[in-house]
Amino acid sequence: MDKVRVTIDGITVEVPSHYTVLEAAKEAGIDIPTLCYLKEINQIGACRICVVEIEGVRNLQTSCTYPVFDGMKVYTNTPKVREARKLNLELILSNHDRSCLTCIRNTNCELQSLSKKLGVNEIRFEGENIKYSIDNASPAIVRDPNKCVLCRRCVAVCSEVQNVFAIGMVNRGFKTMVAPSFGRSLKDSPCISCGQCIEVCPVGAIYEKDHTKRVYEALADEKKYVVAQTAPAVRVALGEEFGMPIGSIVTGKMVAALKRMGFDAVFDTDFAADLTIMEEGSELLERLKNGGKLPMITSCSPGWIAFCEKYYPEFIDNLSTCKSPHMMMGALVKSYYAEKEGLNPEDIYVVSIMPCTAKKLEIERPEMQHNGIKDVDAVLTTRELARMIKEMGIDFVNLPDEEYDEPLGMSTGAGVIFGATGGVMEAALRTVADIVEGRELDKVDFEEVRGLEGVREATIKIDGMDIKVAIANGTGNAKKLLDKIKAGEVEYHFIEVMGCPGGCIMGGGQPIHNPNEMGKVKELRAKAIYEADKSLPIRKSHKNPAIQKLYEEFLGSPLSEKSHHLLHTHYSKKELYPLVR
Repeated sequence: MDKVRVTIDGITVEVPSHYTVLEAAKEAGIDIPTLCYLKEINQIGACRICVVEIEGVRNLQTSCTYPVFDGMKVYTNTPKVREARKLNLELILSNHDRSCLTCIRNTNCELQSLSKKLGVNEIRFEGENIKYSIDNASPAIVRDPNKCVLCRRCVAVCSEVQNVFAIGMVNRGFKTMVAPSFGRSLKDSPCISCGQCIEVCPVGAIYEKDHTKRVYEALADEKKYVVAQTAPAVRVALGEEFGMPIGSIVTGKMVAALKRMGFDAVFDTDFAADLTIMEEGSELLERLKNGGKLPMITSCSPGWIAFCEKYYPEFIDNLSTCKSPHMMMGALVKSYYAEKEGLNPEDIYVVSIMPCTAKKLEIERPEMQHNGIKDVDAVLTTRELARMIKEMGIDFVNLPDEEYDEPLGMSTGAGVIFGATGGVMEAALRTVADIVEGRELDKVDFEEVRGLEGVREATIKIDGMDIKVAIANGTGNAKKLLDKIKAGEVEYHFIEVMGCPGGCIMGGGQPIHNPNEMGKVKELRAKAIYEADKSLPIRKSHKNPAIQKLYEEFLGSPLSEKSHHLLHTHYSKKELYPLVR
């Protein structure tokens, strides 16, 4: 690799010749402020906050786009640079809704932090602004153009990473804005509600549809029996909202907080993940034995399901018919649990605590109900739960650990690893391998399917049979995989797809950090997921005694008529741009 010598603020470093000035400065330990920059995805110099002086080069240059050259001398902190950055920031602020105290991103806003860092204490360019209406028609995501700073990071993630193309730049000049095409709402666009745009937005221009009000109302209703269930990825991220180290496992504190909030029962979605393995694993074996549609593709991720229905409807028959785990749990709470406890299903209110914004879309699907009653009534993201805990004055960090309620609170390590990419595949293999071999295998860890790469594949030998599997995380990577299958380049038996890059640990509802540092966040959360798995006494779904009892008492067997009625569903082709009615 060719290298060049660059001197930045008097510090000389040797860096690869393909580096930008911004990357070289990082190597030298020099911080250059940025706003629109998103490493490897959005390096466009639009905000001009990262400008620097380069000796021998006319005018200030954006460090995120300017390439290094041998002998280059860069100055990042001259009066001219500081004034230019401040001026550019003031121009952005002059056309920004500055209602910071009531903004959902207050104290966690890059624009707010930059204003403090660059010493902006007045706006010299006050003028008339365009007042845009807020787009809140989507069941999952709200778009507020008045807060948008035109950084284009959301556009880049939506198109370059997820390959959804739901939003883009529209209009020109002062009227330029980020929006779906044809002046439509997100609801009537290709949006799959994955929320990755939220995770990279530097301000409060896009955020999840709030469900906290409806949950507060349910908790205050004495006629309602309110149940909470928590997804595996929430337990390794919630602590971040309270200043705890990234990757802290806070399962017990989370349960304790929910009980103090007034929930009548707190269950673990991991139980339903174990149930999913029983149903989905049996479905895979059924297809393998009887010539069913292959490859079978997981259906746990609602963002991926929406992507498949819109972009790859020809693969709908390949999807597992299983509902996602939290929808299975909702159906069980309002049937099995209601029957055991003598509760009226209509009085039960199920709240899912999820790392995902697409779950808000999922619970509104007409297929996700039983006897006219919705399986799940509300979805709180990890961020929303944290806000409620803070509003209620609960001292989260110092809470004693508490246990989930029975019988839907018992889970295995296989259920926990659903939170990381490859986890559903590994959990399925742990059970399928035992069933096919007809004995309990010593092998528990299928490390062949672990990792954070966008697409991974492996061949697993089970009872002399080669099972070819693939794992994709992020819909852009799923597209690459499906295109290869369509072209006849690859063949598989089983595919896991998670809609978000990294899987649920990086869902659109998780705590927001600097998006240019999310690689480390991803690693720490994934590590915590596998630590939680290893800490549990049972690590195979079919060994969960509560699951075994559920089948004995209620369901009968996997893929039974009752299982199909409660736990399975169907999917159908959706239009990319549905007609506005």
